[in-house]
Amino acid sequence: MRLDPETCARARLARDSRFDGRFFVAVRTTGIFCRPICPARPPLEKNVTYYRTAAEATRAGYRPCLRCRPDAAPGSPAWGLVSTTVRRALQLMRSEREAVSVERLAERLGVSSRYLRRLFSEHLGTSPLAIWQAERALFAYGLLRDTGLPVGDIAFAAGFGSLRRFNAVFKQVYRRTPTEVRREAEMPAPEGGRSSVRLYLHYRPPFHWEQLLAFFRQRALPGVEQVVDGIYQRSFTLEGSCGLVRVRHEPASRRLAVEIQGQVGTALYPISQKLRRLFDLDADTDEIDRVLSRDPLLAQQVRRCPGTRLPGAWDPFEYALRAILGQQISVAAATTIAGRVVDRYGSAFHDDAGNVHRLFPSAAQLAGADFSGLGLTRKRAETLRGFVEATLAGHVDFDTPDLEQWCAQVTALPGIGDWTAHYIAMRGLSMPDAFPASDLGILKALGKGQEKARPKEAEARAEAWRPWRAYAALLLWQSLSPENQA
Repeated sequence: MRLDPETCARARLARDSRFDGRFFVAVRTTGIFCRPICPARPPLEKNVTYYRTAAEATRAGYRPCLRCRPDAAPGSPAWGLVSTTVRRALQLMRSEREAVSVERLAERLGVSSRYLRRLFSEHLGTSPLAIWQAERALFAYGLLRDTGLPVGDIAFAAGFGSLRRFNAVFKQVYRRTPTEVRREAEMPAPEGGRSSVRLYLHYRPPFHWEQLLAFFRQRALPGVEQVVDGIYQRSFTLEGSCGLVRVRHEPASRRLAVEIQGQVGTALYPISQKLRRLFDLDADTDEIDRVLSRDPLLAQQVRRCPGTRLPGAWDPFEYALRAILGQQISVAAATTIAGRVVDRYGSAFHDDAGNVHRLFPSAAQLAGADFSGLGLTRKRAETLRGFVEATLAGHVDFDTPDLEQWCAQVTALPGIGDWTAHYIAMRGLSMPDAFPASDLGILKALGKGQEKARPKEAEARAEAWRPWRAYAALLLWQSLSPENQA
């Protein structure tokens, strides 16, 4: 992404929230960098330098503004990066709790470490390590300001192996120690008991929370998920600990408030990344709406619901199984059967109030399961078993960023067709260009009168929607009545 100084100047002077997180404003006279929406008096243009990322600004020697808090800025859309390798590297870095060496990262990506460093420099203006350090220091800053967690717990939650290393990196980024930041912060009152912590996840408007909740409510997995009184809740297990997340919308602050219950301190950063993908908080909604509005049918839906988000999944494996269960049956039937899978094979745990919740079973827990007596056909049960076995054997790569590669590997498995592969990619992997062209709802929405479109016709029309065909699919489903949605 190349920054246009004139566009950046107009955006910061207007404090345009649509550009929040897309670039940062560094002020040479103060040594501070800000978000474009910073409420402070705007500096003169001659004293300003624009950077694409917070990491790039900190690498140049600037410290984050304590007023607008760059740590709270929405993320930049990862899918907008030019390099697929950089995109996948960022995904791997953010999925790991601790830092991964450039050499190990390059090995997992199948490239040389020298080439990977060059790609990061070209696309993000800095090194992988600088990106990791800046992102984790910014995350830690938010915990210091917004939670009552001890500094030592925050260091490990941010992925640092030692408190000494955390203090050194944090001071390098913020020009002050974690203890000094904690002392300056107005600490919120403790909420939800000692095993509860609250995070705030920011986004760029527009953001249609009610639309997302309606989608999740219709598909809520019994015992695992629920949507009640405007709050999304689900159980999870991560890094050997289980817990509960509750998410509510704070529109005035353009953020989601997340309460996490459970002893999951070291997993806070991965949890935040999973939630950002679940609610598609980093979507490039302006660009998506611009491209899709070229189609008259989609333009109507964009006007009705600007800023459509792609509902994601907490865990790709969990969603893949649910997509396989949903082949050729209704949403309600698939959700019911998935609930039976959870009841039979999932573990249970109690929250602080003593309520019982269930966890979706892992691939290891489902090894050897026969899935009989759940309402599945024999063939569908065989497909589930085959997918579980392929996952355990390492034949299913949930980290692949390439849509065609993903579809090729899963459709090679018995009983999985193109619709299922694209639907898993769309929601389980959050791939923006996935498009289940044979979906009945899509064909109805694209048809004329009572006559449905054909899959090849849908694919041909969808070429103009690339690389946002998954969002187009959502808009087409929304154009139908609720009972006919996919």
